[in-house]
Amino acid sequence: MPHIDELRMIARVARMYYEWDMRQSEIAKQLNLSQATVSRLISRSKEEGIIRISVHIPNGVHTELEETLVKKFGLRDAIVVDSTEDNEKLIQRDLGASAAYYLESAIHPNEVIGISSWSATLLAMVDALHPLSRKSGVKVVQILGGVGNPSVEAHATRLTSRMAQLVNGSAIYLPISGVLSTEAARDILMADEVAQHAIRLFDHVTTALVGIRAINPSPLLAQSGNIFSPQELDLLRQEKAVGDILLRFFDQNGKLVETGLEKRVISMSLEQLSKVSRAVGVAGGSRKYASILGALRGHWINILITDHFTAKRLVNE
Repeated sequence: MPHIDELRMIARVARMYYEWDMRQSEIAKQLNLSQATVSRLISRSKEEGIIRISVHIPNGVHTELEETLVKKFGLRDAIVVDSTEDNEKLIQRDLGASAAYYLESAIHPNEVIGISSWSATLLAMVDALHPLSRKSGVKVVQILGGVGNPSVEAHATRLTSRMAQLVNGSAIYLPISGVLSTEAARDILMADEVAQHAIRLFDHVTTALVGIRAINPSPLLAQSGNIFSPQELDLLRQEKAVGDILLRFFDQNGKLVETGLEKRVISMSLEQLSKVSRAVGVAGGSRKYASILGALRGHWINILITDHFTAKRLVNE
């Protein structure tokens, strides 16, 4: 057991460092000690139980839920957003704001940022994004076909162009439909040089931002015209599909559902998405629960931004 005089010195140094906010060099000078000795005494203060550190989590912060999601689903990170109620529009707004904050702190020079079209939540993210200081070489590429109904096509273009403007990067568009009528039509358009400019970047995306959808299309996607027919959606349900990312459908265990419809889609594949360093899925709400769970089980994303209602259901699954 340490001598009482040693304990007295440890306690004194600990008070000066933790309560008086003195730097170690200042403590060393005042007490005529070496800085190495001060550092050792500060470490001893924890070992002897003189200093006990506790973290007080603020209201509305769900650190434990985030940590549980990361461990349970093997994620790189999880962000759980506090929402006042399980309301889809409110959740979209809250998730968009949190995704914007995350992106503002995560972008590095020479990033290739992939962004999905036809997502109201990602549109809310772009609306909440603040202009960032210039980082050289940043590209923003559309990873899902953005051409559709002319009355809503501006949404897809706005996502890419506005984000590129805010991050001081260059925009690379995918100016073709997300869903084509036939596989042959898809192959012809994918060979187009303008489309290839974006498609060639899919394997180089460093941060991907995607929505996670239920089988029934969102209002924005439905208005875009980039959807399958009711009969085709029934076929997907028969094959146990629960949702999609980038119009690539999967079941409750995350296994890809292949019906032939995927051969008419122009977007980054989920195999490509799963290899992205930061594949960020932004989605929440009870309607999307099964699809979010499937996306996590399939390991198609490695970062999840969701609401706390959904997060609680996921950790108790």
